Amino acid sequence: MKIRIKGNSIRLRLTKTEVDTFAKEGRYEETTNFANKQLTYVLEAKTGISELEAQYLENVITVYFPAEEKDRWATGNQVGLSNQVAWNDPSQLSVLVEKDFTCLDNTIEDQSDNYPNPKLQ
Repeated sequence: MKIRIKGNSIRLRLTKTEVDTFAKEGRYEETTNFANKQLTYVLEAKTGISELEAQYLENVITVYFPAEEKDRWATGNQVGLSNQVAWNDPSQLSVLVEKDFTCLDNTIEDQSDNYPNPKLQ
């Protein structure tokens, strides 16, 4: 799972295997190790919500995904899910979770588990 943070926006991108694991277990996490600390980022299914939520607590970023949407997203053609915040308001946190597609350029990154890019079809 990749995380991209820019200003007040967070984007998680998951490969096919990661989406499958999330669908089965309701949770997927990654950890980045620094010299004396760790940053963990988590995608977790949560009941009772209709849009993405996020929190940051004790070096863990958790993005909550509506549990009722989890299986539909994992098995369907929907690319991602985002919260419905005012994108032009710098005080609002924007959250996006999406499937990771293969790149259109010649990247050296391993993309063998990514979704096929629809622009290549």
